[in-house]
Amino acid sequence: MATTDSIASKFSEMSTKRKAGYGLIALLAIMLLIFILNLDFIKGMSRVGAGYGAHIACSCRYIEGRDLQSCEGDMESGMEIVSLSDDPENKRVTASVPFFSSDVAEYREGFGCIVLNEDEREALD
Repeated sequence: MATTDSIASKFSEMSTKRKAGYGLIALLAIMLLIFILNLDFIKGMSRVGAGYGAHIACSCRYIEGRDLQSCEGDMESGMEIVSLSDDPENKRVTASVPFFSSDVAEYREGFGCIVLNEDEREALD
């Protein structure tokens, strides 16, 4: 059975590169664990961000009449990851967070811009 002294001596004999490699592996494992434990939160926030982005961009585009690039400047800080695309024929804006979520907002006369529910989004496809 290994004693504490023998483990410590083996660790001190390891090369610096090997120690750095083990440290990097441990750091990556911790980061992966934190990501996995927060995955539900990340998914939820991406849904909120996509819905918010679609609604704000749709309002900017079809109520204010500005172009989509101008509307991107209206996003809150931290929303840089949300990408926007425009469907001028149907007066829709799609906002998406890569790998996690997307949402569609549509301009409807008399109602303004509304975020489409899941059934309405499926009907678009």
